[in-house]
Amino acid sequence: MPVPIERVLVLGASGDQGLPLVAALLDYGLTPVAGVRRLDAMKATPYSDMPVISADIMDQASLELAFSQVDAVAMHLPFEFNVDIAAEFGRNIAAAAASSGLKKIVFNTSCYVADTDLGVGGHDGRRRIEASLRECGVDYVILRPAVFMDNMIRVWCKPTIVHKDTFVYPAKEDLKVSWICLDDLAKLSAYAAVTRDLKNKTITVGGPEALTGFQIAEKISDVSGRSIKFKSISPTTFAQNMSELVTGSRELEPRSIYNGMASFYSWYNEQAVSPLNVDPQGFEDLLPVKLTTYDEWAARQDWSTV
Repeated sequence: MPVPIERVLVLGASGDQGLPLVAALLDYGLTPVAGVRRLDAMKATPYSDMPVISADIMDQASLELAFSQVDAVAMHLPFEFNVDIAAEFGRNIAAAAASSGLKKIVFNTSCYVADTDLGVGGHDGRRRIEASLRECGVDYVILRPAVFMDNMIRVWCKPTIVHKDTFVYPAKEDLKVSWICLDDLAKLSAYAAVTRDLKNKTITVGGPEALTGFQIAEKISDVSGRSIKFKSISPTTFAQNMSELVTGSRELEPRSIYNGMASFYSWYNEQAVSPLNVDPQGFEDLLPVKLTTYDEWAARQDWSTV
């Protein structure tokens, strides 16, 4: 009989993707432990009293010590658009996993990942991390999600919905996207962590329906009681707007998150068949988690204020 998973180290526990994962792991009766660079990283979160362990993805020794105190690791990682640095993330994590007796790794890539390099640093770096995990000898599950519903309530998207009745996004008008909410992704990750016979799988996941920007605008209109329009803008313009909002500059540095965002969506929009259209029947047998529809998710949001 396999030894059960009980303690799960969460890398990125204090972030938007980490907090729902902590909640999902608790729902399974597991003990989540935050792997952090700052030992006070969880203090401002709803889980201020959860155990923490020092863990730095650029420090293999710290990872080995952290991994030796848990049964499994569930993680998402910072977007790194320097492929060599992303590859170092993967090597450090894989080496620490192999030497520490870790039972399982669940990696949420936080984005669509193709089976070949695309010449996009953030994407190709994810592939290097995946490759290291597959080669380390520890059981793994890699989840490749489509785009997050929660993007629409971020500061770079929601204000135009609230103030201008317009959903602005860098998706071409006919691009179908299987939007998935972060709570569902967390449940999928937690299920993958706790289920010992689910191993050595790479699974593309998405929400229960593929929708265009126009369909999203219609659904927000329905739940908000307002008339919301969809405006497709170029990925470069969208990234420049994001950069200006956060940094005050519209200049896109080559290895910045903003330039990376533009590169991702430019590639998505160029494909004849949407790579973000994910059939949930393709993974429901492996990950039997009830997925949230866009209508259900949108109804839980407050569309009257930023």
